[in-house]
Order: sequence, then C-alpha cells, then structure tokens
Amino acid sequence: MIQPQPHSPPANRSRIGLIVPSSNTTMETELPELFRRQTEATGHHYTFHSARAALKNVTPEELAAMVSKAADCAVSVSDADVDVIAYACLVAVMAQGPGAHVGSESVIADAARSNGHPAAVASSAGALVRTLAGLGARRVVMVTPYMPELTRMVGDYIEGAGIEVHDVVGLEVADNLEVGRLDPAQLPGIARRLDREGVDAVVLSACVQMPSLASVQPVEDELGLPVVTAATATAYEILKALGHGPAIEGAGRLLAGQLVPNLHN
Repeated sequence: MIQPQPHSPPANRSRIGLIVPSSNTTMETELPELFRRQTEATGHHYTFHSARAALKNVTPEELAAMVSKAADCAVSVSDADVDVIAYACLVAVMAQGPGAHVGSESVIADAARSNGHPAAVASSAGALVRTLAGLGARRVVMVTPYMPELTRMVGDYIEGAGIEVHDVVGLEVADNLEVGRLDPAQLPGIARRLDREGVDAVVLSACVQMPSLASVQPVEDELGLPVVTAATATAYEILKALGHGPAIEGAGRLLAGQLVPNLHN
C-alpha cells in the first residue's frame, strides 16, 4: 500500500476514490454499506468518488486493457482531492502476474501525485494478499466466479505471496454483469463444499464484483474460521490508510476489529 505526502482533509470526513471496471455493480454498493456501519460506530463520515475503466467480459485481453487505463483513472479521481484511492479490480491486477499489485499501486500513486493531489493507494489484489499474510494465514480456501483459467491464475497469485490455496470453487461466469447478479445467499452452501482441513482462513469472494457481504458473517459464524473477501480486505486497507480502527459490525471479525493483522505486511 502506497502512502501519500500529508495533507489536511476536512474535519470528521474522508474522501475515498475508487477505480472500478465499467461493468462493476458491487463495490459501489458493498463498500459504502461497510463504511456506513463504520460511521454509525464512530461518527466519522466517508464519501465515495469513482472513475471507471472499460471491462465487460473477464478475459485476459480486456483485463490488460483495463490496467493500461489505471493512470488516467487515477488522475480523474484524484481531481476530487481524495484521501485514499482503491484500485478495485482484483483480477485485472492479478492477471499481470504475482506481485503485480506493487507496480499498479505505484503507477496510481505517481499519477495522483503528478496531478497535484497525492493520495494513499491500495489495490484489491494487494489488500487481499497483505491481509491474509497479516492474519498469519498460510493455507486458505477460496471461492471465485471466474472461468477455470482465471481461477488458476488467482490461485497462483495468492500462492506467489507464500500462501497455499488448498481448495477452490470456481463458478465459471465470464460476463461481468452476470457475476454481479450472483446470489450471495448461495455462498454458505458453496463454502461447505470446500475442503477446509488444516486451513487458516476462507476467501469467500476472490472478486470485487461477486456479491458476498450478506454471507460473510454467517459463514464465519458457521465455520469458525476468519472469512475475508476482496471487498472486506479492501475496506480494511482503506481504514488502515486513513489511520482509522475498524469498527464494522456484521462483516466478519477483521472489520469488527477483533483480528489484528501484522501492520508491517
């Protein structure tokens, strides 16, 4: 995660910039809901300001094209003088190969800084692997909406960060709008199918478009394992970048402040 030069945001309010795929319908619903709960608990307010990059089908070609637009999107969203920018397309970054989040975050930070509005930067790809590593998770299971090739790529990316992916369910949905229409109420049943022997955490949605928020707490309560999604990891890193302790109810122990990742990860 890239930290900016200090600047003075309005008192009691933080601006969060999002870079999302043009067909994304989930991050601009799940993240504001998470931060509404944070506001309810703490009194601090958050606003969201988005830039969109073209993506209709989750294919390597369209993902690479989206990545090439990251700097332009960073410039446009930084015009709102945001405090933090979340690059919310996990698989677009992971498609570039293990560790690619480091370069993507640097590109976005440089673009915002050059535009006169430096901001902290977290990518969903980086947030997921850093959060898992910080929790001490060495062996995980995960659910993805992707076709087999992309599911393998996400698994390879996580394993490239030193975390074993023990078992995976991939739902094989190529159209990104259809991914956003998947029913999160199905996730508890899917999670039960995973071989959880010896695992440390469950990645319930390795995708910022696959809705999962409604099932995070029920799955965590049932399985007794920490449950993380691309969205909850991103929310955690946004809070960390802002220096705010998580106080979000009903979205897992991580965002309730009951798990304390190693902040050096």
